[in-house]
Amino acid sequence: MQIEIMTTGGTIDKVYFDAKSSFEIGAPQIGEVLGDANLTIDYQITPLLRKDSLDLNDIDRELIKKTVTESSAEKIVITHGTDTMIKTAEYLRGIAGKTIVLTGSMQPARFRFTDAIYNIASAITAVQLLPEGVWIAMNGRVFDPAKSQKNVEMNRFEIKP
Repeated sequence: MQIEIMTTGGTIDKVYFDAKSSFEIGAPQIGEVLGDANLTIDYQITPLLRKDSLDLNDIDRELIKKTVTESSAEKIVITHGTDTMIKTAEYLRGIAGKTIVLTGSMQPARFRFTDAIYNIASAITAVQLLPEGVWIAMNGRVFDPAKSQKNVEMNRFEIKP
């Protein structure tokens, strides 16, 4: 079973340059994270975008959807910024024959203390176990995008009240 991992940018790939917290989206970090984890699964990485999720638009989401639809993989993980992850997940709803899991992080993968590694591991596991559909793996949980929200104050994803 091959897993295709598509990268779109977001905090997970951010690189900070100075004390003013100036940043840009760098090269996808997931290859390094997965290499360090010594995984024995079959996967390929497809870099799509290098954008903060607040800068993603429907043209970008259409590119993501087209790439997912045309992929030969049935299991797909998408790294994505957390601010609009739910919107993109909803955009992907209805793609038949695919299990799609979006994940990201609140801190860049390059940081010593980051949730990126855990969220990536959760997404890789989830995509292998979940049924067809679109899911979000964040903060140790798997969410239905239609029933989830990002709690900015608590810096986490949760089920809508």
